Amino acid sequence: MFAVYAESFSNDDPLSGLVLGERPDPVAPDGWATVTVKAASLNHHDIWSLRGVGLREESLPMILGCDAAGVDEDGNEVVVHAVISDPSWSGDETFDPKRSLLSERHQGTFADKVIVPRRNLVPKPASMSFSEAACLPTAWLTAYRMLFTQGQLKPGETVLVQGAGGGVATALITLARAAGLRVLATSRDEEKRARALEIGAHEVFESGARLPVKVDAVMETVGRATWSHSIRALRPGGRIVISGTTSGPQLDDAELTRIFFLQLSVIGSTMGTRDELDGLVKFLDATGTRPLLDREIPLTDARTGFEAMESGDVFGKIVFTA
Repeated sequence: MFAVYAESFSNDDPLSGLVLGERPDPVAPDGWATVTVKAASLNHHDIWSLRGVGLREESLPMILGCDAAGVDEDGNEVVVHAVISDPSWSGDETFDPKRSLLSERHQGTFADKVIVPRRNLVPKPASMSFSEAACLPTAWLTAYRMLFTQGQLKPGETVLVQGAGGGVATALITLARAAGLRVLATSRDEEKRARALEIGAHEVFESGARLPVKVDAVMETVGRATWSHSIRALRPGGRIVISGTTSGPQLDDAELTRIFFLQLSVIGSTMGTRDELDGLVKFLDATGTRPLLDREIPLTDARTGFEAMESGDVFGKIVFTA
């Protein structure tokens, strides 16, 4: 079958290890399902994999891709949940110490077919295209858990989304607006600020700008570059939910004094559960809200999508189609 896979690692030139070619068809063991992939979306995780982050050399060659929507052996249209937990694990799979994402220990979704545990399949509603559904399992599920599970946000509250433009940030803005939140967003880029308004932000600001109000919660995926601003944006008793550190994990000033004096909560969030993905799909089906697609590219031209993501030339999700 045709696949897009990592053959080697390079921190300086990650795309040098990217190969588009043939790989053996997968064989599903008992309890697993084979999904014919109709669409799969690109994540920063795939670039990091080519740098050797979260992927061991002995696992190469590894088909990349966490997200997919397609058709199972019985003809059902499905969305693939990307978190693979240990068969013995019960409860929230994000807490399973043995969990992994597709393309780490198990072959990923950038291929004609992918195999996953049958419990990882979520029904795709007819109202949603395969390309839209393929955006959900990583970036959109991460945003959903950040806002509603970890952030416990309610309609009428105010949320700040840092770094508008990336897949998680655009999902945060869209979902928050659809759920009745007041949404503020920041970006260094004027065009991305304008796009953030188009997809649902009430107000946008330059990164680090003084805000007109204190917010109930901040959704943080940037890290070092925005951390101090995030802490200072919160009302007393507010909370910051962090799911990534794209600008680097080290902090020059953790703002610890402000955190304890204002009794702020700092909450980590990682991916999401199969049930949360099902809830997200049903939420989008009921509201008509849809993921923002940056572009759709045939899987055979996947390298152009990787190049766009590495250059930062993205607003929304890049989707590869069969």
